[in-house]
Amino acid sequence: MRISELLTGIDQFAPFTLAEEWDNVGLLLGSPEREVRSVLLGLDPGISLLQEAIRRGADTLITHHPVIFRPLSSVTLTTPVGAFLELALANSINVIACHTNLDSAADGVSDALAACLQLEGAKPLRPTVHPAMENTGHGRIGTFSSPLSSAAFLQRVCEVLGVQGVMTAGVIPEKIKTVALCGGSGSDLAGEARKQQADVYLSAEIKHSTARWAEDSGFCVIDGTHYGTEQPAVSLLAEKLETLNRTSGWNLEILQTESEQAPFHYSKK
Repeated sequence: MRISELLTGIDQFAPFTLAEEWDNVGLLLGSPEREVRSVLLGLDPGISLLQEAIRRGADTLITHHPVIFRPLSSVTLTTPVGAFLELALANSINVIACHTNLDSAADGVSDALAACLQLEGAKPLRPTVHPAMENTGHGRIGTFSSPLSSAAFLQRVCEVLGVQGVMTAGVIPEKIKTVALCGGSGSDLAGEARKQQADVYLSAEIKHSTARWAEDSGFCVIDGTHYGTEQPAVSLLAEKLETLNRTSGWNLEILQTESEQAPFHYSKK
């Protein structure tokens, strides 16, 4: 199969038309006519992930975040992006980004996080206005089958995100039934979460002003880190591609990263 077929397949479950105007998705390096036999999936297009692809024999790298985000005026090999592009080109590695199109897709990034938390009936927090696409949009809101205590909820969140703790602003309710969330940077959806009567809102990169607003509004927002809230997207991508692999007869090897880790670490004196 060729890269063009892989892109067509991705477009079936994460339509590229759903990507934000400011985003850069699709094939960012390589040729649509190249043959693809093995893909490696990860969140961030860094040198270590690229080296893993080379080491494991993958000819294509699919990441959530794009390696080329803004237009490049030059490619300087001493910069991280320049070094990445040089190494990828030298090893004929195709690079595909599946970013905000996967964020907004039905059964996308936030759905994966909601499923990991065992929320039921998750629906878009801010739906996309698209007559041909149902259940698309930013964030998700869903409920637990039975309310959780704040302690049990926080324990589940930390286990799912793979973190030692989370930052919270505002007072967390004693019982939690309805949860709004957004994988990745979703500070701007906090107001919508409160408007839809969520008990808490879980996302990442919560702005200082949003945290203060939560305090004054009697609402609880939780910062679960960008990596933690989006990491389930890697397994989601793998599941989607494995399904297409079977139904389309691709005979494609699909690998998930074994080396990628969160960029931030807890440090103490």
